[in-house]
Amino acid sequence: MRLGLRLFFAFFVINGLAAFFVLRVFMVEIKPSVRKVTEDTLVETSYALAALAAPELASGTLVQDPAHSLFARQLQSYTGQPVKVWIWDTRKASLDLRVTVTNEKGRVLFDSAGSDVGADYARWRDVHLTLRGEYGARTTRNIANDEASSVMYVSAPIVDDGRIIGVLTTSKPARSVQKIVDSAERKMLRGGLLFLLLSAGVGFAVTWWLVLHVRRLRSYAQQVQAPTLQEEALPTAAPASPQVPDMPGELGELALAMENMRRRLEGRDYIEGYVRALTHELKSPVAAIRGAGELLQEDLPEPDRQLFARQVVDQCQRLQNLVDQLLQLSRLEQRQQLQTQGLCSLRESAEQAMAQLASAAEQCGIAFELSGEDSQGPWEAGLVVLAISNLLQNALDFSPRGSRIFVELSPSGISVRDQGPGVPASLLGRLGQRFFTTPRPGGERSGTGLGLSIVARIMALHGGSMQARNSEPGLCVTLRWGQRRSA
Repeated sequence: MRLGLRLFFAFFVINGLAAFFVLRVFMVEIKPSVRKVTEDTLVETSYALAALAAPELASGTLVQDPAHSLFARQLQSYTGQPVKVWIWDTRKASLDLRVTVTNEKGRVLFDSAGSDVGADYARWRDVHLTLRGEYGARTTRNIANDEASSVMYVSAPIVDDGRIIGVLTTSKPARSVQKIVDSAERKMLRGGLLFLLLSAGVGFAVTWWLVLHVRRLRSYAQQVQAPTLQEEALPTAAPASPQVPDMPGELGELALAMENMRRRLEGRDYIEGYVRALTHELKSPVAAIRGAGELLQEDLPEPDRQLFARQVVDQCQRLQNLVDQLLQLSRLEQRQQLQTQGLCSLRESAEQAMAQLASAAEQCGIAFELSGEDSQGPWEAGLVVLAISNLLQNALDFSPRGSRIFVELSPSGISVRDQGPGVPASLLGRLGQRFFTTPRPGGERSGTGLGLSIVARIMALHGGSMQARNSEPGLCVTLRWGQRRSA
């Protein structure tokens, strides 16, 4: 069962059980509560009427005939009055209170219903207890198996000069208050049903809210992964880091904790990848230096000694270049924004980069040719020069002696094309990966494999792109910057 269904089911069961027990308590308490209130009213009524009946009963004038008894006339006037009233939402159309008066022996002297005059009530519990000076009340069914036929009797003593001379009993049938009980029960049932529906709605809303946030958190967790070395080398091809979901309370804290964990894992994988790649690249120059050093320890002819010494120097220079470029790339990868000061000119940057490599190009007999219209933009001049100089250095490494390197400017872009052997089409997509190199024209090993990685990172910082294609002959690498502003 899914988490949402479990939460909703648990919420609904808890609220359902709570509603059931609450309703059960109320339903069980309704009838006893109504009866208690009715009995309380009958007690007060009985004592009030007993006080009114006491003078006539003491004088012996209290009889059933209204013509000879003031008490009888007054009660007859009460029972004959029409009644049409609303008690809250229950209509009352009749007076159901019955009054009987018995003498000290329990014989009925007066009955407002007129049916039990002369009957012996001494055996009834309410009258019997009241004559003994105790509280007398009873509930009796007129039909044995019908609870609705129940009648409540409450008796009060009629006292004369401190002596009980009779009993006044008031009675009220249960059916007269049953409407009130039924109305209360219906209201309770409707309220309980509404409560269940509302609780189900609230439970569904809370469950949906929680599941939605958990799903967002799960989606974020599934997207969290450290970039590969290829993605780090080509930032434009790497997937964007997932945005931390904005969630309240503990879920938000959990999302932030996962983001911190992602960053730590990313940093660890990044370092591990660097170490693996760097270790691989260091093997060749270290092995060459070691071999040359071992041979230099022996007696060698002077030409051989110079050859091995030059090899040690060359490999040390290779190691130095590797470390310098690796540190340079690492600093670039840690940067998140540019440091621009005004507009940057592509022509000026290209000229500065060519000036830096003019001596190396002259030694190789290679000439630079710059063409195209200048363009300017809010780019970081130092990084633009660095990117162009790395492209030129890469072109120098693969250009044959006596050839030319063409630098062509375009709106917000620059292309560097050499006349070397180019790159196999299957390997064009790997240009820009760390430590990826192809053999030079003479078959010797090329540079560190970090130059184009630095270029790719610089273009990513500028929101631009690097594209490479074979130009027959040679390789053409094009850089395009974003946020163009023409000169």
